[in-house]
Amino acid sequence: MDIIFSFFSQLSVVEWVLGAVLLFFFFIQLLFHLLLYRKPYIYERKRKETAISGEELPGISVILTSKNNSDELEMNLPFMLNQDYPNFEVIVVNSGSTDETDMMLKAAGLKYPQLYHTHVPAEADSINEKKLALTLGIKAAKNDILLFTEAYCRPCTTAWIRSYGREFAKGRDIVLGYSRLVMDKKVRMRRFILFDNLIHHLKFISMAIAGKPFMGIGRNMAYRKELFFGHKGFSPILNREGGEDDLYINRIARGKSTGVVVSPESMTETHGIDSFFTWRSLKSKYLYSKQFYKGSASHLFGLETFSKFSFFTALIAAVTVGAFTSSYYLAGFALLLLIIRFWVQLVIINRNSRLFDGGKYHINLLLFDLFQPFNNFRFRKYANRRNNSRR
Repeated sequence: MDIIFSFFSQLSVVEWVLGAVLLFFFFIQLLFHLLLYRKPYIYERKRKETAISGEELPGISVILTSKNNSDELEMNLPFMLNQDYPNFEVIVVNSGSTDETDMMLKAAGLKYPQLYHTHVPAEADSINEKKLALTLGIKAAKNDILLFTEAYCRPCTTAWIRSYGREFAKGRDIVLGYSRLVMDKKVRMRRFILFDNLIHHLKFISMAIAGKPFMGIGRNMAYRKELFFGHKGFSPILNREGGEDDLYINRIARGKSTGVVVSPESMTETHGIDSFFTWRSLKSKYLYSKQFYKGSASHLFGLETFSKFSFFTALIAAVTVGAFTSSYYLAGFALLLLIIRFWVQLVIINRNSRLFDGGKYHINLLLFDLFQPFNNFRFRKYANRRNNSRR
């Protein structure tokens, strides 16, 4: 015991401060991973299937819009129309397409009686064109449950609608899902893009499981029609470009009435990301809307980013001071915390990634984790410039 007291008494004030700061931000980082990011794979592992008869499953209307996506729509529609579900329809809103979308939809309508299609008037406001298209689809829907996706997406299984139906049968008002990216290996920064998509989903899905939903993605989410009209549709966000999915859910989602589906059967695949720039356009849309979110989620994840860089700053300072003052215990302590943090993060991210078929991470996780906030900042500036130029 005297040896221990003697050792600590030899530490300088600077070494004490660095050690304390490092430990403080280490624990904050640990809490984010252990209490938040673990939730999706733990939720799926504990989920119990309950037998629900076809009569108990609600009718569901799948809604998507299409603007000059005839090729993608032709490939992906059969995956939506051949679902194993007793009562559903698929509504496609042709949003002013000038390609063969209309002809393709008419031909598909002859084969699939559950397909309904309509169009947006040519004089529609270009800024709110998608909101109008979705509103037309919602008004045309004959079912109370509205399930949304995109023309460039497809369900991963024939049980996609059923996974949502089971969740709404429990009394949910909103259900959020996962959409994985499918890209050619030649796409630049492909591994980082997959990582970014995984983390993006982990944030809002984990918060929804925790009873604090703050956003969703239009590639895979659902809510009740009565909720849409009860909140006056998209009128609260008509002054914002985009936001018909993430920003809208941010406005209407409440606590335990929001559920999630994270099983492999419930996912969709996002195709069409054929280059880094295509992904940047998709990603920047959410980064632009993010600045208008209400609630504490943005501040919470801002704290995570701040604690992350504070931890690494303190780590570098501790190793540097330890090397120059021959305080190898301080440097060793700093490196030990780095190893523990990396191991915890690696286990949790890889378990989630295995659930969502997002690949396996190793030392590249450390690089991606540090690069992502810088990339988001860069994309946010790009999104703001792009949107300002349109006004």
